[in-house]
Amino acid sequence: MDHSRLRHAGIKATFPRMKILDLFYQHAGLHMSPADIYRSLLSDSSNIGLATVYRVITQLEGAGLLKRTQLDAHTTVYELNDKGHHDHLVCTDCGRILESSDPAMGQLVRKIAKRSGFLLDSYSLVLYGHCGCSKDAAAHPHGEFE
Repeated sequence: MDHSRLRHAGIKATFPRMKILDLFYQHAGLHMSPADIYRSLLSDSSNIGLATVYRVITQLEGAGLLKRTQLDAHTTVYELNDKGHHDHLVCTDCGRILESSDPAMGQLVRKIAKRSGFLLDSYSLVLYGHCGCSKDAAAHPHGEFE
């Protein structure tokens, strides 16, 4: 566990913060819900409670280390905030989350906003469909507990 990322972000390096941030670096390509994080910590025999997970991810997001994405009304996932703007594609069969960073999409969104007289601050785009997995593939429901 590297304390420097936390210190550089201006927050104290506590065990839960280091452990949760380390989890994101171990699984850098994944988008994890608070439930996913908690399950991973449990499987690692960490004694970090669910309330602490929520508190720490909020702190890490506030420090700019994590990025939050609201996939739908009930599903929020987090990822490392080390990439530029990108959009998400969610497979409705297996729950897989893919990323896309097409500059043409950003240009189109800005064009639509300008045409509507809307001053755009930011945007978030989540596309839902099928990744080509088998329909029998086990779904990975982010944010749900078994």
